[in-house]
Amino acid sequence: YLAHLRVERGLSENTLEAYGRDLRKLVAFAQTRKRPALDLVQKDLTEFIGLLRDQGLGPRSQARAIHAVRGFYRYGVREGFIDADPMENLRAPRAFQALPRYLTPAQVETLLDAPDVEKPLGVRDRAILEVMYATGLRASEVIGLRAENLDMDLGIARVVGKGNKERLVPMGSVARLWVERYVAEVRCALLKGRSSPTLFLNHRGGRLSRMGLWGIVRRHAVTAGVERILSPHVLRHSFASHLLERGADLRSLQAMLGHADIS
Repeated sequence: YLAHLRVERGLSENTLEAYGRDLRKLVAFAQTRKRPALDLVQKDLTEFIGLLRDQGLGPRSQARAIHAVRGFYRYGVREGFIDADPMENLRAPRAFQALPRYLTPAQVETLLDAPDVEKPLGVRDRAILEVMYATGLRASEVIGLRAENLDMDLGIARVVGKGNKERLVPMGSVARLWVERYVAEVRCALLKGRSSPTLFLNHRGGRLSRMGLWGIVRRHAVTAGVERILSPHVLRHSFASHLLERGADLRSLQAMLGHADIS
């Protein structure tokens, strides 16, 4: 089922990993009933959903788990493993939407100024933060960004987002200047004669990881005094909120952020 989601639906590795965790919980629950997961009935699955709630999962996490399980049983019916979908009449708890957190323009300026640009990694970090705020890219999109994806003359980043969907995102002149400085002064030194398609590299010259990016953002958030509210995703919300405050229309924001749904 997970292979089907990867190949046919093009879901991201992070989503697949989360679904895998949810389905392992289902399998473990089925083992307590001494039955395969596909043999569970509606009563069993009602108990499973209650168990998720008792384990302290929030409504959004519960909704994701139920979505994964529902898809699993629909796949089982479609492939002929089972005759009926036991999840057909079960509903997920409502996942209330929390308002996104974002920085003020003054906080963003303090954050962007936090890296020590007298040091090579400080130049890299400044370029990363500038790109994140200038484009609103997701963390996975930042670490997956390739040097060839940037048109520095036009100021356009070609981004492959969720579901392998490609979009074009404008990048401001300040972010472009910092990327150009990083490429000219730092990137080749990190590579040490090797080659890599990835734009932003770690201190060993390899691809930056999600945790590595998180660490960069958190480290400079401490320096800027905004550590309590900052994660990579908060910069994405800040990008969107500040554009909206300055008159950008929602359709343009939707396209730049790569959201399928304007809500």
